Amino acid sequence: MYKVMLVDDDYPVLEFLADAVAWNELGFVLHGMHGDGASALEHALADMPDVLITDIGMPKMDGLELIRRLKERKPDLRAAILSCHSEFEYAKQALRLDVSDYLLKESFDPDDLKRLLARFKSELDAEREAEERFSRLRRMADRSLLLLKRSFVRHTVHRPMLDEADWLAEARSYGLDLDGKACLPVVAFIDRYCEAKQRLMSEDVLRFAFDNVAEEIVGAWDGAVHFPYSEKESFILYAFRPTLKASAVQTAEAALGRLVAALGKTLKISASFLIGDVCRHPRDIRAALIALLQADVQRFYLPDGAVARLESGAKAPDLAETARGLPDEERAETDRLFSCYDQALAEFRDALVARRADAIAPLVDKWMNVVRAGRFPPETVRDWVLKLVLDLKLKFQSLQQFRSVVASDVAHKEILEIDSWAHLRDWMLNHFQAMFPAVEEILRLSRKPEILQAAQYVALHMDRRVTLEEVSRHLHLNPSYFCRLFRKETGESFIDYVTRVKMERAKELLDQTVHPVSRISEMLGYDNASYFIKTFKGYTGMTPADYRNRSKKEQKRP
Repeated sequence: MYKVMLVDDDYPVLEFLADAVAWNELGFVLHGMHGDGASALEHALADMPDVLITDIGMPKMDGLELIRRLKERKPDLRAAILSCHSEFEYAKQALRLDVSDYLLKESFDPDDLKRLLARFKSELDAEREAEERFSRLRRMADRSLLLLKRSFVRHTVHRPMLDEADWLAEARSYGLDLDGKACLPVVAFIDRYCEAKQRLMSEDVLRFAFDNVAEEIVGAWDGAVHFPYSEKESFILYAFRPTLKASAVQTAEAALGRLVAALGKTLKISASFLIGDVCRHPRDIRAALIALLQADVQRFYLPDGAVARLESGAKAPDLAETARGLPDEERAETDRLFSCYDQALAEFRDALVARRADAIAPLVDKWMNVVRAGRFPPETVRDWVLKLVLDLKLKFQSLQQFRSVVASDVAHKEILEIDSWAHLRDWMLNHFQAMFPAVEEILRLSRKPEILQAAQYVALHMDRRVTLEEVSRHLHLNPSYFCRLFRKETGESFIDYVTRVKMERAKELLDQTVHPVSRISEMLGYDNASYFIKTFKGYTGMTPADYRNRSKKEQKRP
């Protein structure tokens, strides 16, 4: 719908115009009616209309002045005059202002206005379509340029530089003019990449959005050019003339601080930056880019949104060394971290068994601070955390099927994707806190071996209907005795327990898979999907479809 503003100091005329046209049917919405040009100008500057229909002679500001002022702000504004003045001078001024039509009140016919509005709509539609087509072409061109820049910087890093002159010429084609200048390289990496990707719905959208913000901010930084490198990383190359007055590093730090702020404000994501050494020659630039990529230890311990200078020796071991095995010093670091592993495992286990939820955050902070103080290699830290998580899980699995905790393969995948100490610390805290409901369940059911065996039987036969009689036979117990024992030990009936366990598993499947409701019903041993839906609604208060939709909306929420 296009917005129309009516302006006339004769209120009956405004009412007549408002009622004379079926605005919505013609593709317009009546945006406002005003009795003088000053009031109309004030409202239009706050929310600009697409079409203006105005009288000429009005108090405070006449119609011609109103058109002139609004055209300064919106040159493509469609304007028409509806006036009782027929003098040539007014018509001449209207022509100068590119007024689309001049209607006389004394001979006004609503059909004339309808035809005028239809013409306006056709013109506005054509302009909007042309703008959209131009925007699409511009986006395609921008994406093509970004792909070329990405290819250029990847070739720089991964291929020998055979001809520096050719490299300088190609760099100049992307706006990086190094003639007589030094270069300051910077690597940018998106913090908490998986969370950022989930927030923006996909890897492509995240990369596109990041590149747009980076291109805008870096484009305003004289001498700097942004080069995408990978899904998570970009380079910024800053060409400058060395002087005694200005520090290139300080200039870079200020510009990168603006980029951090822009990413947080517009995309609600964070990125961190490492500034490399000043380079004088193309081959030095290549070496500096490689050093920045290999600084995985320093990057791992940077806080979110950091802007830091590259530490000397903060690079990863050479690939050839890695192929031969861990260097002696790195193996020693690994042994040193794992030497205190048993103590950490015991402390976390005791807190979980004692059900002391308030002890988890201090424990996570204690051990992650040990990790940070030791500056252990990221891969060693991830292995240590993964072993801790899996060993705790196995200890409780020995008591019961432990479905409520993240599955081993999921935990492994999530930890491998974590690139920073801060993110890993938060992941550990969330993971251990999420274990408490499951631990509570295990400890509650573990007082009698018969109860534990019954729970294990249910967990192993989740894909079919499990009855009280069947479990009683499995345990060699009288059904009535088992029924009373189960209620006494757990506080709920066996049937209620089975239903609750299956409904909790249903919630996990709805959250973590794309299986249709009918398939989930089958996986949980329900022959009738309608009965499953009814049971689920009775347990959660909503249907499986409603639960899945709400869960997706909560995940998208900032």
